[in-house]
Amino acid sequence: MTTQHHDILIRAPRERVWRTMLFSPTYEQWTATFCEGSRYEGSWEAGATIRFCGPNGDGMVARISEHRPAEFVSICHLGVIANGVEDTSSEAVRAWTPCFENYTFTDEAGGTRVRVDVDVFGTYEDWMAQTWPKALLALKAVCETPT
Repeated sequence: MTTQHHDILIRAPRERVWRTMLFSPTYEQWTATFCEGSRYEGSWEAGATIRFCGPNGDGMVARISEHRPAEFVSICHLGVIANGVEDTSSEAVRAWTPCFENYTFTDEAGGTRVRVDVDVFGTYEDWMAQTWPKALLALKAVCETPT
């Protein structure tokens, strides 16, 4: 497993970027880059279980390891969801779990620097390396669009 690092400067206050990144309906807008119809079920509170799902309900199950609003979020991925069933213990899942996805928000030059550090496994490395920058550009567009 490797850890990829991606970042972007967004011309918006940290609080706005954090809210846009994590909460509906803007979460669904920028995460469509990964999968059209992406959504989450659960809570972003530290210790909470959260499910990241595509339109058919398949996806990943995780726990929020740490959450300091508008500063840092650590997601610990624990398994997959397929056909409505969570798998956190099969050999295939144990080969890559736990893995982390961390978001850091810092003030910089009249905006917010968002840094994503994500553990990536197997054949997903190239896809994530190509998709995360596009997703961050989508987040930037949503954050910088006047409401």
